[in-house]
Amino acid sequence: RVPLTIAVAAAIALQLLLPHSIVLIRERWLLPALQGAVLVALIVSNPFKIQRESPRIRALGLLLLGAIAFNDIVGIVRMVDLLLNGNSTLSGNLSGTDLIRVAVVLWLTNILVFALAFFELDQGGPFRRRIGEGRADFQFPQQTDDLAEKWPNWRPTFLDYLYLSFTNSTSFSPTDTMPLSQWAKMAMMLESAAALVTIGVIAARAVNILQ
Repeated sequence: RVPLTIAVAAAIALQLLLPHSIVLIRERWLLPALQGAVLVALIVSNPFKIQRESPRIRALGLLLLGAIAFNDIVGIVRMVDLLLNGNSTLSGNLSGTDLIRVAVVLWLTNILVFALAFFELDQGGPFRRRIGEGRADFQFPQQTDDLAEKWPNWRPTFLDYLYLSFTNSTSFSPTDTMPLSQWAKMAMMLESAAALVTIGVIAARAVNILQ
C-alpha cells in the first residue's frame, strides 16, 4: 500500500504545479482536491493489504486513475496547442523556464499514470495476481523459462510496474518486460507517444526559447 499511495499522491500533487493556461478548470486545485478525497476514501476502505476483491473499491480506484489520466492528457493537448498555434496566453504568461517545468511535470505524471494503470489492469488486477488467477498481460524477466526456477512464486509489485513505465517513457519501446495482450501493447504505445510529444515538442521548444 505504501508505494502505491505515494505514487497516487505524487500524481495528484504534480497537477498543482501546472500553470492556469493549460489546465481545463481555472481553479486548478479543484480536481486534485476531489482526487485526494477519493484517495482518502480508498485508504480508509482498505488500509493495509488486499485481502479480497471488492468491485466498488476497484471501480473507485479506476475512477481515480481515470481522473488523473484525464488531467494529464488535457495538459499535454493544451500545451501543444499553445505552442503550435502561437496563442497569446503562452507568450504573455509562460517563459522558456516555465515550459521546461511543464514538460517535466507532464512527463512525470505520465509515468505515474501508466504505472498505476499497468498495476491495476495486468492479469485482472492485484487481487487476481495474488491468488494466481487470470492470464498475464506482461511478461517480466522473472517469469521467463530461464529465471522462473530461481524466482518461484514471484509476483510483480507496484515498483515493478513503475520501472516498466519509466523505461517505456525513456526508450519509447519495451526493454526487459514484454507486453503480451493487445491492450498492453496499445497502452505502451500510447505512453511512448505521450512521452515523445512531451519531450520532443515541448522541451525542444522550451530550449529554443531559452536560446
